[in-house]
Amino acid sequence: MKIILSLAVMTALVALEQGATCRAAEEDGVALAIIYDTSGSMHDSVRDSTGKSRPKYLIANRALKAVAQQIQAFAAGTGGTPRRVEAGLFVFGAEGVREAVPFGPFDAAALEQFARSFSTPSGNTPLGTALGLASHTVMNSRLSRKHVLIITDGMNTEGPAPEAVMPRLKQQAEEKHVSLSVHFVAFDVDAKQFNSVKKLGATVAGAADEKQLNSQLEYILQRKILLEEEEPAKKQ
Repeated sequence: MKIILSLAVMTALVALEQGATCRAAEEDGVALAIIYDTSGSMHDSVRDSTGKSRPKYLIANRALKAVAQQIQAFAAGTGGTPRRVEAGLFVFGAEGVREAVPFGPFDAAALEQFARSFSTPSGNTPLGTALGLASHTVMNSRLSRKHVLIITDGMNTEGPAPEAVMPRLKQQAEEKHVSLSVHFVAFDVDAKQFNSVKKLGATVAGAADEKQLNSQLEYILQRKILLEEEEPAKKQ
C-alpha cells in the first residue's frame, strides 16, 4: 500500500513539474497577427473623417498607422518597463497570402512604412487562407496572449471560408494548450455577413466610414487585445 501511495505521489509531482515547465515555456506578452485586406474592392470609396469620399485603402492606411502607434505606446510600457509584443502584417496578392511585415519583435516603423506606401489594391479575398497562416504563426509564438486582427471590406472570395478554418484552428490551439482570439473589423460591409465566425467565438465589429473604422479598431486594441477584456457570460 505504501509503495502504491509513493508511486501516486511521485506521478503527481512529475505532472505538476511538467505543467510548470509548459507554463514557463510561455512568456507574458502579446503576439498579434494583422490581416489587412488589399483586394481590388479597397479601391472603392467611403466617407473620410471630414465627410469627403476617399478610396478605402487610403482610409485604411491611415487607420493602420494609428494601430501601429497604439501598439508602440503599449509596448513602451509604464515606469520605464517595456512590454513584450510580437507582430506581423499579412496581405493578399497575385501570389496569394504573404507577410508584408514579417512576424517578430514589434516594428512600428515597418508597419507605418507599409501604410505610407501601399497603393495597389487588387485581386481576390482569401480570408480563410490568410486566417490559417496568421493563426499558425501566432500560435508558434512563445508569448502568452495570442491574437489575430482582420481588417476587411468583403467576404471570402477564394479558398476556404474563415468559418471552415476556425474550428480546426481552435482544435490545434487546444492541442498546443494555448488560447487564440480572432477579431474581425468589417469595413464598408454589413457585419452580419460575419455572423458565422461570431458564433464560433470571433469578435466582429462593423465600420461604415473612417470615424467608425478608427473607433472600432481602438476599441478592439485597447479592450480586447492589449488589455484583453473578458466578454460577460451570457445567461442561459
